[in-house]
Amino acid sequence: MRLHLNDLPHLMRRAALLAPLVLATAAASVGLIGTAQAQQAFPSKLFTVIVPYPAGGASDFVARLVQPELQKQLGQQMLVDNVGGVSGALGIQKMLGAPADGYTQVLATPMELVLAPLALNAVKFKSDDLRLAGLIAYTSVVMLARKDLPANTLDEFIAWAKGKEPTYGSVGIGSLYHLQGEKLAQATGLKMTHIPYKGGGPLITDLGGGQVDIAFFPLAGPVPGMIKEGKVKVLGITQANAHPMFPDVPPMSHHKLLGDFNFDLWIGLQVPKSTPDAVVARLNAAMNEVIKSADVRKGMEGTGSVMAKPMTPAELDKFYTSEIARYRAVAKSVKLEPQ
Repeated sequence: MRLHLNDLPHLMRRAALLAPLVLATAAASVGLIGTAQAQQAFPSKLFTVIVPYPAGGASDFVARLVQPELQKQLGQQMLVDNVGGVSGALGIQKMLGAPADGYTQVLATPMELVLAPLALNAVKFKSDDLRLAGLIAYTSVVMLARKDLPANTLDEFIAWAKGKEPTYGSVGIGSLYHLQGEKLAQATGLKMTHIPYKGGGPLITDLGGGQVDIAFFPLAGPVPGMIKEGKVKVLGITQANAHPMFPDVPPMSHHKLLGDFNFDLWIGLQVPKSTPDAVVARLNAAMNEVIKSADVRKGMEGTGSVMAKPMTPAELDKFYTSEIARYRAVAKSVKLEPQ
């Protein structure tokens, strides 16, 4: 085929029309390759999981438990960074201040993610600034009392507390345990003094030492052992049915004054919302393997938790959105005002 000078304008017009299509196809191919490479390459160095409380609490227990398996799944060393303060929000704020590349994650519950921003003016992040990369487990919450408190049931506690001003501890203002204490006081007409702590470790230590009267606490970490050893008393559980580990502990919702006193908690791995989808997918795949681990399941179920089922990133997005709405409703029910 021979080209003539007269054909050049026609060929140039065709080239101009085809150029955007060629470039778009090339860009899409590069994008797909880049996404695949990013997913395969992450992580290529040590990564950090922030626990938004001091060492020794339930969240710290979970972090240490999943650490070996998560390191195995991701092929890199994992650093646990305990950052307590501001009802757990300080740790989340530290994570959000790091690059959104997946190398800084946070192990969190709805208390820090949803309730803290509603309760504290100092908290500047919003719940939807984060994305759930992996769900680990659900945990029941129990009402604990110091071992020498002269009450062994919820009714006995209410009778003893009338005319007094018992203290109740929590892991911070706006935490679920704070709201549960407020709801208990409202429903029973008791006057109680709230003592906020920086984390579950210091709180459970003080409760065991008789420094506070009661506290709501997750049935996880050291709590079941402390109950069985008689270091603390358990007066009730905040779920609809008795727990198989403590079948004699009555659900608080069965009490005539506390018909809607049903609460539970979940814990999961969060990253900034702007984290690349490929990195979130890599973390999600790793976490779905972590929760299948026999050692992780034994550790979580041995302390009363119920393991989560594997979820895709899309399923986790939907779950997290619904949980934000649920916990905002809890805050509204006790008329939580930011401080």
